[in-house]
Amino acid sequence: MATFYRIIDGLLEPARLVHSPNQDARPDENEINLLVIHNISLPPGQFGGPYIEQLFTNGLSPADHPYFKDIYQLRVSAHLLIRRNGDVIQFVPFKRRAWHAGQSCFRGRARCNDFSIGIELEGCDETPYTAEQYQQLVVVTQALMQTYPQLSVDRICGHEHVAPGRKTDPGPYFDWRRYFLALNQC
Repeated sequence: MATFYRIIDGLLEPARLVHSPNQDARPDENEINLLVIHNISLPPGQFGGPYIEQLFTNGLSPADHPYFKDIYQLRVSAHLLIRRNGDVIQFVPFKRRAWHAGQSCFRGRARCNDFSIGIELEGCDETPYTAEQYQQLVVVTQALMQTYPQLSVDRICGHEHVAPGRKTDPGPYFDWRRYFLALNQC
């Protein structure tokens, strides 16, 4: 069952907060008007474990898995992570800029991190997402749209849409129709 969320001072309550240093001030914190959905699994295709949190907090060890040797020095984050079981973790307050989209462009405007919120779903391009993830994503999206009125259904996209050719997430198994139908029913 999805949790009821409220946003207070840029924090999603009652999500668990894990501070990421990979953030900075937005050019204009009043201009949050895009939601970017991502996927992440570490190691790729494996779920659970501490590695996503370690990556977003600069604590990933290259000795833990061969794949980590190529990414452990990355300085990345997202505002939220929704685990496969529906647990929600916040890494960056919404009022701050998380480093999630990288080189990106939405409707002709570059630097999407400046004006977007990034939500990571624990997953990969080859695996369907869970019912718990969709439920939580819908409830979180509703809370975001209530708090940030410039956000709307037509300003929600995937990482693949703002960085085409460079990124593929949330991938072919993300059911956009299911997500948007659930948003409209609430």
